[in-house]
Amino acid sequence: MKTMATQLSLLLRMGQRRSNVRLLVKFILILTFFFVLFSVLFHMIMLYEGRRYSWVTGFYWTLTTMSTLGFGDITFTSDAGKIFSVVVLLSGIVFLLIMLPFTFIQFFYAPWLEAQNKARAPRSVPEDMTGHVIFTFFDDVTVNLIEKLEQYGRDYVIVTGELQNALDLHDLGFHSVFGDLDDPRTYQRIRVDAASLVVVMNDDMVSTNIIYTIREISPNVRTVTNADMDESLDILQLAGSTHVFQFTKMLGRSLARRILGVGMKANIVGRFDDLRIAEAPAMRTWMQGKTLAETRLREKAGVTVVGVWDQGKFAIPTAETRMNDSTVLLLAGTGDHLDRFDALMGFSEEDSPKIAPVLVLGGGRVGQAVALSLDARGVDYRVVEKNAAIAAKHDRFIKGSAGDLEILTRAGIEETPAIIITTHDDNVNIYLTIYCRRLRPDAQIICRASLDRNVNTLHRAGANLVMSFSAMVNSTIMNLLEPQQMLMLSEGLNVFRVAVPGPLAHRRLKAAQIREDTGCSVVAVKHKEELTINPDPETVLAKIDELLLIGTARAEKAFVEKYPVGEGKT
Repeated sequence: MKTMATQLSLLLRMGQRRSNVRLLVKFILILTFFFVLFSVLFHMIMLYEGRRYSWVTGFYWTLTTMSTLGFGDITFTSDAGKIFSVVVLLSGIVFLLIMLPFTFIQFFYAPWLEAQNKARAPRSVPEDMTGHVIFTFFDDVTVNLIEKLEQYGRDYVIVTGELQNALDLHDLGFHSVFGDLDDPRTYQRIRVDAASLVVVMNDDMVSTNIIYTIREISPNVRTVTNADMDESLDILQLAGSTHVFQFTKMLGRSLARRILGVGMKANIVGRFDDLRIAEAPAMRTWMQGKTLAETRLREKAGVTVVGVWDQGKFAIPTAETRMNDSTVLLLAGTGDHLDRFDALMGFSEEDSPKIAPVLVLGGGRVGQAVALSLDARGVDYRVVEKNAAIAAKHDRFIKGSAGDLEILTRAGIEETPAIIITTHDDNVNIYLTIYCRRLRPDAQIICRASLDRNVNTLHRAGANLVMSFSAMVNSTIMNLLEPQQMLMLSEGLNVFRVAVPGPLAHRRLKAAQIREDTGCSVVAVKHKEELTINPDPETVLAKIDELLLIGTARAEKAFVEKYPVGEGKT
């Protein structure tokens, strides 16, 4: 327990210490005044009744009456004395039973409790912590990133300037630290100079202050920042941020790239050394209706089909996997391999068929980014936006509700090949997906999800492809954190590098049964400085080799659990 001296010193350190001390002194003086006054009046009324008591007895009666103990050993007989007793009793209820507890809580218990909470909330990290990731915010994106960091054995810390928030995070099992975000000492205590990355996704103004404060302590630590406003890009860079992104615009561009039948060339979605990962639709190509074995893509172009998307679901293909109008192939190969694939398809951007305008529902920042991306590719589009101020700025924007059939008809929903739903509200997106799927069973529907937990719901509602804002942020940050070690693609699909685990050394790739055991596919084997893309199944794995694998987040987790990090080369 805190001593009285400690309590008083704590009281003096409070922000309103002078005002609080004055109020406390006033209360004590008023209470003392009434205590003395009632004792004097007690003697006067007792003399009026013909009785005499000592001053000690007067103080004793006043205290027992005001505290409502009322022993009854000393009582008045006159009406004046009884009225006086009632006044003293009521005054005691107000001063001792109401105001005194409140004063104790306000000036003693609350500061003591705050001190206890501050002592319980961590303010620093261990002195030997290095390579950790620092977060200056906490939301669903942070939770997903933390899960990924824990999977790879990386330390992290969440710093917050709100004491209760720090305590809540601590109680939930997160590694949180309490400290002001604009205080250089906060970042000294969390060893920012030894961190591998600082993720700053606060408000643009707050982020600028945080970055500038961090640079005062550590000029070299890498930082990742989100810019909500265009003008914040340069300001955040001037403040010292290493990487500044506009994630909403990135999401819009990614949504626009996923339209089938517009650009038939393979769309590269990731690079890993010389390896290229690309997506290509089977719709309106000679592959439609054929099995993977019948396409002979590896023999003709050198590419390997490492996965297929179909109705929003990812699957590892087999020789009997059949291509249909909703199938999107995930290809792995070099740049030359993909060029040969494009030539084999017989299409170029200029040769793409003329189609009706693409329909975009929602003209916010993501919707506008989709429109800009489509415009840059020469693709016609129409955007439905209910905000009149936004709709008036663009020729191809139509003012109205996306749930209004008349508006959708005017926007061309009956002819459009693809519908992109971009609102920031997942509930609205689910509603519009169900509605559009009923109106156009044959159209491609691409949808944005703000929260990962709604991705499956949107697929069930009828979306062909759902892109999660959280997953995109996670992939960008993890790719920066693990350069040339991991590449996160859309929909939780990952390409990652691992040393050949001990149990797989000196075994043929086919005999290792990596796909059968974990769900991951080997897309390349690196022997010293030589990278073999799409290796032969008879390739013998050496202990010094590295594997490049592709798989879903679940498959990657299964591989890590079966072959824990560290079982490879030393």
